[in-house]
Amino acid sequence: MSLTNHQYETQLQVCHNLFAAKMRDYGTAWRVLRLRSLTDQLYIKARRIRTIEEAGVQSVADSVVDEYIGIVNYGLIALIQSELPDNAPLELPHDDTLARYMAAADSVKQLMIQKNHDYGEAWRSMRLSSLTDLILMKIYRIKQIEDLPDGPEVSEGVAANYRDMINYALFALILIHEKQN
Repeated sequence: MSLTNHQYETQLQVCHNLFAAKMRDYGTAWRVLRLRSLTDQLYIKARRIRTIEEAGVQSVADSVVDEYIGIVNYGLIALIQSELPDNAPLELPHDDTLARYMAAADSVKQLMIQKNHDYGEAWRSMRLSSLTDLILMKIYRIKQIEDLPDGPEVSEGVAANYRDMINYALFALILIHEKQN
């Protein structure tokens, strides 16, 4: 588990660094996105990964790694967005935003630790394409929940699906990094 923790933290740091750099350039412009729009953005990224996996080639230079990083960051943005009050300003202070990012990431990591304990790191034996499919399934679940007029009856909710999706994307980044090295 210590190897997983180290690899997880390394990949999360890559995601965090990109998030912080983009925030310097764009501020918190993502605040204008509603949760449904964030879900659709996640769908676009996961669908692109699957299309590349199936076709074996890509036409746009952005790598699959970049798309998984995007899934992590947009997932964390969705968790942040879902916890902000309706009257929160569009532009959030830099330090506050980074603290919210890390708090959301910590909650996702705690879930990973708990599930890894129970599942015995089964993800390490999975195919990358299966992780992509699980991410897409979580996105479809979120879309179904978002479209329910009265909310879910038995679902663990949208936030739980975002957390799972983020973990799957981080697992994919770990597996890709292992394969490259």
